[in-house]
Amino acid sequence: MAQEKIKIPANVVERNILLVKNIMRYLLDNPRLFNSLPDDFELIVLPENDPEMRLYNLSLLDKCASEGKPVVFARIKASGTKVMMEDKPSLYAPIPLAV
Repeated sequence: MAQEKIKIPANVVERNILLVKNIMRYLLDNPRLFNSLPDDFELIVLPENDPEMRLYNLSLLDKCASEGKPVVFARIKASGTKVMMEDKPSLYAPIPLAV
């Protein structure tokens, strides 16, 4: 199956740092959430209002994820290079199924 090449968004590093900064601020303001997160996990940031960054970050999961590490998805509202501060992120940690 042919895969479409994902374009690297403009200012990708700065945009992801801003998103992660706001997620970390939220976690530090709500430390009880750490009890729900797995140890040593991979964080995939999925900005709701920035489909270009969301698609790019999802593509990194296939390229860069460490095998065996749990993955946590964080959805946060963002638009371009601006993160919407009034909205808290939504964190999702899939539970592996025993086979």
